[in-house]
Amino acid sequence: MTTTLSVQNLKCGGCAHTITQQLRAMEALQNVIVDLQQGTVSVTYQNESDLENITQKLKKMGYPVRGEANTLSDQAHSLVSCVMGKLAR
Repeated sequence: MTTTLSVQNLKCGGCAHTITQQLRAMEALQNVIVDLQQGTVSVTYQNESDLENITQKLKKMGYPVRGEANTLSDQAHSLVSCVMGKLAR
């Protein structure tokens, strides 16, 4: 199954790099595409339960799905994820 999630706090290539690397590390995922301009993450996964794990992982990194709460903590986590992604590129 493939779905596209609209996420919050997605700002730059560092964010995209972190999201791509972290989600690709999940065994159930087959494909991850981050679209900075649209603010979306497209993923191909195997089971419906995988989608819940994906959204939880995004939230933990500071990129909650649109419509979810975007707390100050989420925003801080996304900033750290962004910096780490920039350093790793």
